[in-house]
Amino acid sequence: MNRATTLVLSPELADTLDSLAQQPVETGAVLLARRARLFDDSLRLIGTQLVAVPDHAYLSRTDKRMTVGSEGYMPALHHAEETESVALWVHTHPSAGSTPRPSRHDMEVDRQLADTFALRTGTGIYGALILSRHNGHLTFTGHLTGSEQAVIDRIFIAGARFRLLQSFDAPAPDLPNLHDRHIRAFGPDITRVLAQLRIAIVGTGGTGSAVAEQLARLGVGHLTLIDPDTLSDSNLTRVYGSTPDDVGRHKADVLADYLHRIAPTTAVTAVVGSVSQLHIARHVVGADIVFGCTDDDAGRMRLSRFSYTYRTPLIDCGVQIDADEYHVIRGIIGRVSVLHQGAACLLCRGRVSPQIAAAQERAPREQARLQREGYAPALPGTEPAVIAYTTATAAAAVNELLERLVGYGPEPAPTETLLRLHDRKTSSNTQEPHPGHYCTHNDPRSFGDTDRYWGLAWPDAA
Repeated sequence: MNRATTLVLSPELADTLDSLAQQPVETGAVLLARRARLFDDSLRLIGTQLVAVPDHAYLSRTDKRMTVGSEGYMPALHHAEETESVALWVHTHPSAGSTPRPSRHDMEVDRQLADTFALRTGTGIYGALILSRHNGHLTFTGHLTGSEQAVIDRIFIAGARFRLLQSFDAPAPDLPNLHDRHIRAFGPDITRVLAQLRIAIVGTGGTGSAVAEQLARLGVGHLTLIDPDTLSDSNLTRVYGSTPDDVGRHKADVLADYLHRIAPTTAVTAVVGSVSQLHIARHVVGADIVFGCTDDDAGRMRLSRFSYTYRTPLIDCGVQIDADEYHVIRGIIGRVSVLHQGAACLLCRGRVSPQIAAAQERAPREQARLQREGYAPALPGTEPAVIAYTTATAAAAVNELLERLVGYGPEPAPTETLLRLHDRKTSSNTQEPHPGHYCTHNDPRSFGDTDRYWGLAWPDAA
């Protein structure tokens, strides 16, 4: 089992698992999870429902062992088949001094259940998850067998707050001396979490490059940079890491080279392309958190839908400079919106225009024709951009990541921050999703890979 798999959970599911682990006797359940296939063909699992073993199904039960009749898990397997979900057999090790490592009895149970779980769900996959408490915290081990062979080495908990759990046997990353000041602020645990995070940044211009540099210097372990554009001379005034010699190179490559120089331990992947292209969008799946730093509504629309479909928090940011024809500044507003389950999407917030998004994805000739005939809006022109404002907005976006990991802000956390830089004011707000909108859906079949990838249509089939 040389592949590794991340299990994504809502805070509610994570709390329920923690409650199971605190029971004084062994406790069983079946966790249903939808599949998300990554660009390299590895798998990510998105937990959707936990079905506890009913009391009457326990044949015996102590703090060291339990036996369960088939009625304890067969109804859950039927539901997994209906929702095209993987079923993971979950049980606890509650006795004093125990660990979540599988015992010989556990391995025998795995052998007995594997074929039934794989066949009855129709996925060909059996999953197992063992829970325990260690030093007052939930810990686990897990694996997949059957048509998918993998170790479950991470659990990412995605909600208004972000948490990352490494499996019990996972080695703790080193804490280099260069992060001493971070450790003094946040402690060693958060610094280790940052080293284990996988973050995608969509858009590597003024805001995205500033976000990337801050994340790299904070010690984030894995960064994926996505951008279709090449660097122009007018980009040099605000794109971090760029020089005049880089003009004409792809922005993602320029930024990746720069990050390698300043943070050689960070794994950086540059992807040249737009998330409006299917083969590029596949590189976003697998990120724990996504920063949306693109300046087009088409990309924002797609990332907004992705965030809810894959239970992946999106920190979307933008800057608007309002200047009249005489270059008199009327307003400078930086915006940082945080999307997660239960928060309003960008469409509900009115932060994107479906009409503009559709126009941006049309072939230029078709867009020009529809615009002439009055059936399509004109595309926005080149907007003003200044490094001071893109950097301030990027810093506010990175603050959202840190605050949601550390928890030093208000409860509940607001879902949007507005920097009114022209009058030196900052405000925050929280908006509820519109009833019946995609950001309110809880149908298990709406999560992970669906017949329509990300729940959307795509202009190319690549």
